[in-house]
Amino acid sequence: MPPVSGSSSRALNAILPLVASGQPYEAHQKARTFASRYSKSGQYDTAIDVLFQSARELLKVGQQGSGTDLTLFLLEVYESKGEAVDDESRGRLTQLIALTGSSGSWRKTIIDRSISWSARQGDCPAGDQDLHHYIGELLYKDGAFDAAEPHFLASGKRDSARSLANMMIEWSAAGGALGNFALRGTLPYLQNGNIIGARTFISQFIAQVVSSRPKLISPLQSSPLPVTPTGEITHTTEPVLNFCQLAVLTCQRANGEKNKVMRESWVRLCGTYQSKGGVLATREVRTTLQEIATLYFAIPPPRTQPDNPLGAMISSMLGGGMPGGGAPPRRMLPPAVSGPSAPGLD
Repeated sequence: MPPVSGSSSRALNAILPLVASGQPYEAHQKARTFASRYSKSGQYDTAIDVLFQSARELLKVGQQGSGTDLTLFLLEVYESKGEAVDDESRGRLTQLIALTGSSGSWRKTIIDRSISWSARQGDCPAGDQDLHHYIGELLYKDGAFDAAEPHFLASGKRDSARSLANMMIEWSAAGGALGNFALRGTLPYLQNGNIIGARTFISQFIAQVVSSRPKLISPLQSSPLPVTPTGEITHTTEPVLNFCQLAVLTCQRANGEKNKVMRESWVRLCGTYQSKGGVLATREVRTTLQEIATLYFAIPPPRTQPDNPLGAMISSMLGGGMPGGGAPPRRMLPPAVSGPSAPGLD
């Protein structure tokens, strides 16, 4: 059992005055020396406190390089200790990420390493959901929409889905088809098996769109159209927006190959909208929709045409098997959880 952590006051009393007196280099070196000594002797909590407070004060005075270096050292100590992801350990990192600022690559370096640590020590393979959400919000406020997008998607929380929808609306104002931005939120959530995230995103997106652009509401259906006891769609003049809403509702009612009605509904839905051309008919979107079809409706992917059909046939006759025989097993979901008890999605 490692020794009980001692007080960090002795080290900090030697380090922090150096920062205040304009000697950041000396403060940085002392912080590394003290933290290394504490870490090697198993006093991880003391090392963590020294590194956190030293990095925070250095970042406050604009010493991004030194502050980032100590933050990365802090994450190394987190790993050595096996520090769990909780409000305290996450809170240290969010403070330091906020203080680092957006200039240069310092903040991205801390973000990437923080997410990696949370993926190893937390419950989510993609990284801690709350950490992703915080980072997404921070980048969104800075106007770094492309950088914020993957964090909102990886978080998967309802708040993240709402923020992503709001951000996509703002992003679309700079140019581009609304439907493309709707797809960028809806399809990845569905691919991740996150029905609640997809539903929250498209509901918020549609609400914001029709609020700011009421002319998008279809004159054929001016009020929301109930589709299920708990779901409705707002019929718009933009086909892709209608497709996104219907896709989420259809996936929500999926039950693999057991619900043949929903399987057929999905095939008809995709076929109807893809026949009109546009973004839904592009190869990338078709591939994504096929993955979703397999995931929710157990619809196998289409067989790819072999480069040499005759050679493939001969190989099969000789016992070599047809192409695709060694393909990985299809990923499929159980019935989607739509209630409030879905883990991590509150």
